[in-house]
Amino acid sequence: MRPDVRRWLHSRTFAAETWAAPDLVAVKGTRGCTVSVVLPALDEERTVGTIVATIRDHLVERCPLVDEVVVVDSGSSDRTAEVAAAAGARVVAADTVLPRHGSRPGKGEALWKSLHVTSGDLLVFIDADLVAFDPRFVVGLLGPLLTDPTVGYVKALYDRPLTTTDGIVPSGGGRVTELVARPLLNAFWPELAGFVQPLSGEYAGRRELLEQVPFVSGYGVELGLLVDLAALAGLDALAQVDFGTRQHTHQADAALGRMAGQILHTALARRPGAGRPKRELLQFLRTADGLEGVSWDVGVVERPPMRSVRAVEGGRRGRA
Repeated sequence: MRPDVRRWLHSRTFAAETWAAPDLVAVKGTRGCTVSVVLPALDEERTVGTIVATIRDHLVERCPLVDEVVVVDSGSSDRTAEVAAAAGARVVAADTVLPRHGSRPGKGEALWKSLHVTSGDLLVFIDADLVAFDPRFVVGLLGPLLTDPTVGYVKALYDRPLTTTDGIVPSGGGRVTELVARPLLNAFWPELAGFVQPLSGEYAGRRELLEQVPFVSGYGVELGLLVDLAALAGLDALAQVDFGTRQHTHQADAALGRMAGQILHTALARRPGAGRPKRELLQFLRTADGLEGVSWDVGVVERPPMRSVRAVEGGRRGRA
């Protein structure tokens, strides 16, 4: 292991149990900062309501650590927006935010637009498909940011059980991480090799940093943020927190292939001296007539830093 990675792992990897919500409320008051929790969502009516209700109950009403809970809905066809609103979230339709800039599909688009419709100094991003959500995800991610002013971005790490027809494989999830993201980071950004879950969907950061980097519109957003924020603020401004286990829904292999294509596209676009990679991914389906090739566009769109957008728009952040 590289000495710089070993040092970073020792000094910037924390246990979620290190912090308790009441203690962080006191620190937050001393710092004079505010917190926004954002859930990007697309057809997550089964889980989003429980997550929102849990955050509001534990971290807004019982213990005022969180100032606003916002669900950015990316055009759900189910009752995601209705369920989230009923649970106490402010729901924003992604395609109504910054309409002059159009609307792109993908999680990264929702996260980018959330910067424009929230007001917190610290932002916590939580996937809307978590099962058995625990409020300590929010508490743990905020811990390093509130207690150490030199930390600017925090990612969650955890084991991801994979449910299969043969039962539950304790650490079988994270296939795209192990097959694509980790090899890419070790090859091109070895200083970031210490991140256990570089693609984790739970992370938090300071607005002042998040608004200075681009957001990739699709599934490459996590890798893009990791690489860009490390370049902007330095490795020691990044940290990770261990949450033990995370349960969520899993996607089919073909969908994971398209996800991997977007992540690869994002990485190659950032590789020093590299040109833009090809956008097409060819996958195969077996039909009654034989094999059929299906082409997917896995190209990603770089949304510009929100700070530059706001300068042009001349507007303030906050409610849409």
